[in-house]
Amino acid sequence: MTAWGYRLMHLANLSVGFTGVVYAWMLYGMTPSTEGYSVVNHPWQPHVQHAHVLVAPLLIFAIGSFWWGHALTYRQRGIREGRRTGITMIYTATPMILSGYALQTSVSEGWRNVWVVVHVTASLLWLGCFTGHWLVHRLQPASSTR
Repeated sequence: MTAWGYRLMHLANLSVGFTGVVYAWMLYGMTPSTEGYSVVNHPWQPHVQHAHVLVAPLLIFAIGSFWWGHALTYRQRGIREGRRTGITMIYTATPMILSGYALQTSVSEGWRNVWVVVHVTASLLWLGCFTGHWLVHRLQPASSTR
């Protein structure tokens, strides 16, 4: 995996993770700034949501790139460090990505609520596993992981 690929993965995770956490905070942690039936709790809420949706494909691309350039390479070389967190990342990426798309296309309130729970849960697990996986590789000697 190239240094550019690692930077892309970190940038994508930071961008998507930051916009997702800020959007969730604005949506669930704030009250509307205007009286009445406002669906916007903060003036920047729609912009943060749009930014999240626009940078998410960057993360999907980075995950695919990492699968080919990192995960399969490490498996072929027999490197075992980080395998548990890496496999967990694969299992959390799928529901995170699919529920993100389902959120954008669901029209039923009930299904939207289901997809929100799945998306938030999988996304938090993804961010935790990504951080753990990064730490596992960061704490290993350079000769055994790269």
